[in-house]
Formats: sequence, structure tokens, C-alpha cells
Amino acid sequence: QLHLVESGGGLVQPGGSLRLSCAASEWILDYNAIGWFRQVPGKEREGVACLNNRDGSTYYADSVKGRFTISRDSAKYRVYLQMDNLKPEDTAVYYCAFATAPPMFGLGYWREYDHWGQGTQVTVSS
Repeated sequence: QLHLVESGGGLVQPGGSLRLSCAASEWILDYNAIGWFRQVPGKEREGVACLNNRDGSTYYADSVKGRFTISRDSAKYRVYLQMDNLKPEDTAVYYCAFATAPPMFGLGYWREYDHWGQGTQVTVSS
């Protein structure tokens, strides 16, 4: 059974950077898509950055384009989210997720993903 464990969250000042890491217990390329999502209380989970492992296409939320980058290191069973120029509105719990089946309704749609980590808190505040 696949296990995903996120790390790298924390408190950072506006304009700062963080790199989130997701450690997978299985071969990353066995899954069709990998992604990072975030959620704040009272709001629906939001796709932040996602990668289609089959064709290399990516999805980025408009609010993070140019600031966040998703990457993978298959040999290390790791997925990363580099977050630069962080803003207070980026504050959320961030989740790593894998999709077993090919996404049908959108690479960034959270319901396409069937394996989730426990989340890591990111707080952007001065």
C-alpha cells in the first residue's frame, strides 16, 4: 500500500521560500499523476501544482504560476514543491497526492487523486 509523507512546511515571512518534500513508499512512475494541493478551513481543497507522469504536462493554479514549481526525483521516490515569493494567502495545509488512474476531468482536480499524505502546515506571516 502506498504511503506518502510530506515534510518541509513551517513559518516563513512574506517574500520567502520553502521547499516541500513528499516521500513515497512506492515507485512514483507507477502512478499516472502526482500533485500538490492545499486547504484552509472552510474551503474546498485546491490544486496547486500537478504533474502528469505519462506526458509531462503540468497544472498550476493561477495564483501560484511563476512562483511555485513541482518536480520529482524518481530514483529517490520524492516529489517536491518549490515555493518562492510566498504570500500570506499561501498559508494552508499542503498535501501530496498520487493518482492511480489517468485524470479524466482535470489534472488539478483533487477528486482525481486517490492516495494522500497527512499534510504539512505552511504559514506565511511577518
